[in-house]
Amino acid sequence: MTRRISWTLLAVLVLAQICYPLTTGATRAGLTVATVVLGWLLSVGHALLSRGPRVAAALVAVATGGGFAIEAIGVATGVPFGSYDYSGELGPKLAGVPLIIPLAWTWMAWPAWLAAVRLTSGGTVATAGSAAGGGATAGRWVGRIALATVGLAAWDLFLDPQMVAEGYWVWRDATPALPGLPGIPVSNYLGWLLFAVLMMSALRPLAGPAAGHTDRRDHPMVALYLWTYFSSILAHAVFLDLPASALWGAAGMSVTAVPLAVTLLRARGGRASVLDDHQSHRPGVDATR
Repeated sequence: MTRRISWTLLAVLVLAQICYPLTTGATRAGLTVATVVLGWLLSVGHALLSRGPRVAAALVAVATGGGFAIEAIGVATGVPFGSYDYSGELGPKLAGVPLIIPLAWTWMAWPAWLAAVRLTSGGTVATAGSAAGGGATAGRWVGRIALATVGLAAWDLFLDPQMVAEGYWVWRDATPALPGLPGIPVSNYLGWLLFAVLMMSALRPLAGPAAGHTDRRDHPMVALYLWTYFSSILAHAVFLDLPASALWGAAGMSVTAVPLAVTLLRARGGRASVLDDHQSHRPGVDATR
């Protein structure tokens, strides 16, 4: 049931994102809000159904709650992202922050975390003993936090240029900026990195052992992460006329997305090889054919 619900929500989300370049104005803004809400429901719902209320509550606390807190501080003080203001196109605000903004943090935090877990655990389900001990050595833990952090924060190399181009928020001082990405200060991306480190470091202790392994139920989340990566490159390069953010985002998210895709392809090839070997040794099957 977990996978069926997750795949269904993912399909609706993908359809909404495909429609995004085909719309303009208020329709596009409304579609943006709907997409973020769908993404939040997908990630939190998957965490709840696959791992229980503790993991879902931890995800909401660190990503939704923490995301709202850091955004409210950012709007009020300019720390850590820089000075910026949100327009009124993204729906109701609280403390100057549209309520959908922390939902977006949550939407991508969970698949980024699971991608990092998958890459640092070989995709195996943790045993009871390894789960109790955290399922990872100190070195693996550091690598997991780093991959999850970059996997989430690098998404903003796509997101911020796209949202600024739509006028959903504006920076008061956009210098210095990355080459090809005017209007957005480097401090914004550094702020994302800082908060992502804090978020990912807090998620596993709060969520408990269930968040320290992956299994087949997580395939929709892995698909969501890879879809976000490859579809964002295509959309920015072809449909949104944002070639620089297509390049920056492709480079940034590749740190997590490319090894993830390679790992999945190898695992699929390995399963096919095992199946072929099993069939070739069945009674009555000539392995030399």
